[in-house]
Amino acid sequence: MVHHASRVRQGLKGALAACLAFPLAACISSGLDLGTAPPVIETAALPTSPASTSPIIGKGSVRVALLLPLTGSSQGAAAATSLRNAADMAMAEFQNPDLTILVKDDRGTAEGARQAASEAVAEGAELIIGPLFAPSVQSAGQVARQAGKPLIAFSTDASVASNGIYLLSFLAQSEVERIVDYAAAQGRRSMAALIPDTVYGNVVEAQLRESSARRGIRVVASERYPAGQPQAAVSRIAPLITGAAQADALFVPDNAEGLAAVAQALAQIGFNPQRVKPLGTGVWNDPRIFQAKALQGGWFAAPDGSGFAGFAERYRSRFGADPTRVATLSYDAVSLTAALARTQGSQRFSEPVLTNSSGFAGADGVFRFRQDGTNDRALAVLEVRGGAAATVSAAPKNLGQSAT
Repeated sequence: MVHHASRVRQGLKGALAACLAFPLAACISSGLDLGTAPPVIETAALPTSPASTSPIIGKGSVRVALLLPLTGSSQGAAAATSLRNAADMAMAEFQNPDLTILVKDDRGTAEGARQAASEAVAEGAELIIGPLFAPSVQSAGQVARQAGKPLIAFSTDASVASNGIYLLSFLAQSEVERIVDYAAAQGRRSMAALIPDTVYGNVVEAQLRESSARRGIRVVASERYPAGQPQAAVSRIAPLITGAAQADALFVPDNAEGLAAVAQALAQIGFNPQRVKPLGTGVWNDPRIFQAKALQGGWFAAPDGSGFAGFAERYRSRFGADPTRVATLSYDAVSLTAALARTQGSQRFSEPVLTNSSGFAGADGVFRFRQDGTNDRALAVLEVRGGAAATVSAAPKNLGQSAT
């Protein structure tokens, strides 16, 4: 098996040569020097197309399934439409790959996902893309595992990942690790944290302690607060982040709604972001946050925005509407599938191919799947500056490359 896996990985070295050019970074560069930008073709000639409801995309010999909550909640259904359109766009821009995508409605439920996955396997799907929600991933993953088929899902809940059940989503753990690494590289040595008392808060706090310990940063205090009610927690932590501050960084992984109250509470205690550096995760990537005085100069980790901007422009040209932010996940999953079907023969969706350590170049930058089903992403670090966010550390072009 070791020799076989080695041959597969060596075969990946020639993947790009056989991969036809298509837009942006979605041209898969498996096993290659990811510092070399993939080729680009013009897409202006692509016709404007309305959103499609066809249960099948493409006419190729390789069958894969796309599981989406097409008739789920209003929010889920809106995301599903965008994800489906992105899959259609990827197929068009890849110039008719040898794929047939079986689009299945999982109804946004665990039982719906189980049924959709079972139908997909029965219809010959070699790989399942989706679902979006964690309970649906668990159910569809059980079906996929029993059938010996890999699954590439969009949930941000790392607990549903496992060997063969891969997450292509933006994981909070990677964002925390990136911002802690950058803070340490900039000389930050002690950190306080204000953590919302949510499931997301639990995840990021655990990763904060792990990443800080690895980089030699001391967490002097971590205060939890009910969502939207940070005042008491800010008061408790105030002596550590004002005056003769014991912390030189303050980690606040909350979204725009929560941070509005946090910023107000910090202002009331005289918090100075020029002395104690505010730190955040990708949920900070919201224009509403960039106005907060208490967060000016703060750093947060997120994907490089240029890839999504280009994707969104082409999406609007094709469908006449804005994509949801997660639409690139479906685009990248289908693009990856098409490239591997074109270049990797019968081993196209095997574990050695999907977990290739050099990773793949997607619309949001370089990513790779770990054997445990989670992923690594190349993330940028941005700084909040007077109503905008400026990149202070670019996302690396290669996942083996250190980012500072």
